[in-house]
Amino acid sequence: LKGRDLWVLVLGRFPTQHKIGIPEFKYVANMHGDETVGREILLHLIDFLVTSYRRDPVITRLLNNTRIHIMPTMNPDGFEATKVPDCYYTRGRYNKNGEDLNRNFPDAFENNSASIQPETQAVMNWIKNETFVLSANLHGGALVASYTFDNGNSVTGTLKGYSRSPDDDVFIHLAKTYSFNHASMYKGTGCDNRQTFPDGITNGYSWYQLEGGMQDYNYVWGQCFEITLELSCCKYPPEDQLEKFWKDNKAALIEYIKQVHLGVKGQVTDKNGNPIPNAIVEAKGRPHICPYRTNEQGEYFLLLLPGTYVINATVPGFASLLKTVEIPDNKGNFSALKHDFSFSEVSTRSRAAASCPKTPLYQELEQASAAVKPTLHILVLMTVTLVIFK
Repeated sequence: LKGRDLWVLVLGRFPTQHKIGIPEFKYVANMHGDETVGREILLHLIDFLVTSYRRDPVITRLLNNTRIHIMPTMNPDGFEATKVPDCYYTRGRYNKNGEDLNRNFPDAFENNSASIQPETQAVMNWIKNETFVLSANLHGGALVASYTFDNGNSVTGTLKGYSRSPDDDVFIHLAKTYSFNHASMYKGTGCDNRQTFPDGITNGYSWYQLEGGMQDYNYVWGQCFEITLELSCCKYPPEDQLEKFWKDNKAALIEYIKQVHLGVKGQVTDKNGNPIPNAIVEAKGRPHICPYRTNEQGEYFLLLLPGTYVINATVPGFASLLKTVEIPDNKGNFSALKHDFSFSEVSTRSRAAASCPKTPLYQELEQASAAVKPTLHILVLMTVTLVIFK
């Protein structure tokens, strides 16, 4: 609104464009303008990655095999509006229009009445235009790694106080990867004795329900696994603490990026070797409500923990191809397991509709299940006693 741009720096061997087989990763910070630690440590991370390239073999391999996008501030207007720093809350949390950007995305569970803000729309366009596989957004006000879902209903298990995604095991691993590589997050002590997080992680909904959050949007509509990292009890700490925050988070930030190489990836092609966009590729037993589809180059990326899976590739209108794969722990090789699918009977590029409607998709599932059996529509377990916001 003030004419400020949202800046992204892209790092990698091929920073200016996507290359087949190289996964896309992103960090976003400062979507709440008064939560400043993430903004500062991402600038330190950029400096560290650039200066370590060709000097540190691990960082060199990471950058050669990963395209890393870093947005230090999603809410520059809110940051500029925070004139008097405060540990707990300032009006700079919101954007220039007074909107909370982490309540502003389409929601898979209920109609989000919030008017889409320019910052939100810019990020949605960015997600649409890149093949992001893994992401994290950096906040302040607590010390915990929080994972999808932030919202939910009886279909995802909210009657038991937890909103479970089909990839819950992967999300727990991702959150623990960060917390256990952080200087103290894994201890789970929270910010005072009224709130603890075992292993320094939490399911978003279990912490408290949130509508229109960015991490759920990434997972449902962006095919990108995102977690929310709360990095400081004080939202806007004194400048002399910044170096310690960088040291506390440095290893975790790097280890988390490496997780983009979990699982399996590949291309779907026709009998002539031409890529097939919009083919559905998913692991059996973990269907996404918006099926995960191949990009313009026919590529797919599925984050999966080591184990045996059946991968199902489907070109709408044609038979599916099934492949049983044994996924090793390949992060050390900086490449997921590679498996391509070739459809011999498909000779032209499939142009099946790939967009998923922005309606509350899980609401429809809940209504369908409610028609079969009665369900309780009571939401309990609001255990939050602190004024802390994702």
